Amino acid sequence: MGVVRLTKHHGLGNDFLVLLDPSGTVVVDETAARALCDRRRGVGADGLIVAGPGRDGADVSMVLRNADGGRAEMSGNGIRCLAQAVALDRGTDRVDLVVATDAGVRALAVRPAPEPRTAAVRVDMGPAKVDLEPSLDALVGRAALVDVGNPHLVLPRDDLAAVDVTGDGPALERLLPGGLNVEWYRRRDDGDLELVVWERGAGATEACGTGACAVAAADAAWHGRAGAVTVHMPGGAVEVALGESLTLTGPAVLVATVEVPWP
Repeated sequence: MGVVRLTKHHGLGNDFLVLLDPSGTVVVDETAARALCDRRRGVGADGLIVAGPGRDGADVSMVLRNADGGRAEMSGNGIRCLAQAVALDRGTDRVDLVVATDAGVRALAVRPAPEPRTAAVRVDMGPAKVDLEPSLDALVGRAALVDVGNPHLVLPRDDLAAVDVTGDGPALERLLPGGLNVEWYRRRDDGDLELVVWERGAGATEACGTGACAVAAADAAWHGRAGAVTVHMPGGAVEVALGESLTLTGPAVLVATVEVPWP
């Protein structure tokens, strides 16, 4: 039996295992992803990312599996973690990357941050498609469906403390075939946005990068906001610059390097 080397990172508490596979020879299926992400019997993470050889003109490719083993198109926090892993592997704290994901090609810039083991990463997230009148059963009140490479249901709420994330999240996730990410959000008095999230395949998490983008896009569609906005989550804050293409800027933090038996 051999071993495989993984790095563990988090983006505002949303944690990922990253496996660098430049030769493209490692196959990680649903069972292996679930085992590695298991918080009691494995290493533990919200998701597992395999960084393989580039395609479509990209430097590297990204395959993401959620903690339940299901394959996801994109993760705003996860792709920042991948970028930090690539930069560390190259022995640098500054790198520009193009990453091929299941949601399309994404351009990233990794720069040093003052905090230990932390990188500041900017991601061109592509355009957001916002539907302000979704036809979904069991929805009451204002809601938006937002596609930022993966699907999101955005629900405005005055009091986020009253939201039952773990109680309502599983049912809302199943409103679309293949599942949804769900964000409940409010506009703060200072103009910033704040959200709590239920992630498809991972459950309640401390942060969601694509969710922050989805909320910013929905809020802009409802209220005519332009420019950049800070989005606060239980794990911390990111900045989302609005435009034809959204830009997400936030941290990635190295947690550990581990070796596990493989296969």
